[in-house]
Amino acid sequence: MKLVKFLQKLTKEQVTIELKNGTVVQGTVVGVDATMNCHLRKAKVTLRGKTPKSFATLSVRGSTMRAWLLPESLNLDALLVDTDIEKYAKPVITPQQQQSQQAVRSRGRGRGRGRRF
Repeated sequence: MKLVKFLQKLTKEQVTIELKNGTVVQGTVVGVDATMNCHLRKAKVTLRGKTPKSFATLSVRGSTMRAWLLPESLNLDALLVDTDIEKYAKPVITPQQQQSQQAVRSRGRGRGRGRRF
């Protein structure tokens, strides 16, 4: 399972995110997009050595994150189950489909051998 898919399952969870510059962000996950940008609600941002600031909503860029600290009560076994098993299964191809695929692929003998006069 890809990391982004796992993080997308964390909606409505209270998490702590450490950023590369040492900032700590705590909040409730609203969503995570494909580039791992995280959207939080009721976020509290604590810069290194400064007092925390609260925000109603906050978006954190995915490339600035160092670590996600998950709550202890989170059931990881249930979240790590991959529900997209169908993607990994080999599709069954009938002989008719094989013939039609071979007919589409045949395009001659290459780019040509030059002109003959």
